[in-house]
Amino acid sequence: MYSAAVLDSIKVGEVFPWAFVAAVHRSRNGIYQKDGRLVSLLTDFGRINPCYPDFHGDTRDTIHYTGSGRRGDQKLDAANRALFAAIDSGHSVPLFNKLGVDRWEYLGKWAVTDGRYIYDETRERMVWKFTLVRSAA
Repeated sequence: MYSAAVLDSIKVGEVFPWAFVAAVHRSRNGIYQKDGRLVSLLTDFGRINPCYPDFHGDTRDTIHYTGSGRRGDQKLDAANRALFAAIDSGHSVPLFNKLGVDRWEYLGKWAVTDGRYIYDETRERMVWKFTLVRSAA
């Protein structure tokens, strides 16, 4: 696992292979948590995996992030609980965007500020939608 210093030294927009990302995000799932604490996040903004249609808010500094659960109504599972816990802790985590095979763009560190259970009309299911805000640090 990479230290915080290594993550602080990389620039937003840099592209890495999965081997680098996997050293930070030790799961193929989009939400990596350990012992209930959110560690890092993955997205593709629904381009590759349409069941997770993440999108930017009013500015590029806000992302509406879809919670865990691929089919049916999403549950308040360990991954989604970790996102909620991150609201209270206020800590920020690295976010990587999948551009293609073995190409991951570093989007910086993001804090979770809100979580809501909403009906996704396109997918006809209930999903957890979390608000991520870009961290200054």
